[in-house]
Amino acid sequence: MNQSVKKALSLLDLFTENERELTLQEIATKANMPKSTAYRLLTTLEAGHFLYKTKETRHDSRYQLGLKLLELGELVSDRLELREIALPFMEQLAEDINEVVHLVVENQLKAVYIEKVDNKRALRLNTRIGKSTPLHIGSGPKMLLAYLQKAEINQIVSETLYCKDGKETINEINLLKELKEIREKGFAFSEGEQDAHTTGVSYPIFDFRNEVVASLAVSGLSSYYEGENLTNIKKHTKQTAVKISEELGYRGAE
Repeated sequence: MNQSVKKALSLLDLFTENERELTLQEIATKANMPKSTAYRLLTTLEAGHFLYKTKETRHDSRYQLGLKLLELGELVSDRLELREIALPFMEQLAEDINEVVHLVVENQLKAVYIEKVDNKRALRLNTRIGKSTPLHIGSGPKMLLAYLQKAEINQIVSETLYCKDGKETINEINLLKELKEIREKGFAFSEGEQDAHTTGVSYPIFDFRNEVVASLAVSGLSSYYEGENLTNIKKHTKQTAVKISEELGYRGAE
């Protein structure tokens, strides 16, 4: 981690339940750094709304933690709540269809796997909790990509679908067509995009605002994703996604 960033973040740890407001001098003393250095770091944190300056005089300033931390805390809380709610349903789904089940969310225009339940087969997939991948690869990520704002989709297309020399890595027209089909059909399908000889099927998870907050993705050997078995996998996965959505307050499209 960049040392300046590390020093700035360390200042946030100085605020406690008993010391919710600190002066510049108190912060500099506690952090064992020159007052000028502390002031520079505090100014950066203040600009990012991580700190709020409550008072300033010629000789000193007073600071409190800013609302940005509350905003970030709520985001983390939402993700933790989502995992907690979804996990029992994911475990039941894995038991019903004997496939690997993932919970995927979008973060800073990337797909992040925040939960995973393995199946009973000796199948190793290139996924793990915390893994971050491009949004245009795999059924789970593409489900999230399909429901982003148009401007965000265009940004991803321009930034990730082309090599530095301008050569196209994935056909833009085909991808945009696929995203349109995902929205129309209500599920995403992929074959061999993250792991060879594997297939993925994903359904959206909605919250109380009727917004897509995650995708429920199941993956396994492509040979299992055919005919009646595929129909059964899709049926159970869709039902599970609906159940999780309802637990989050979703009551159907308006």
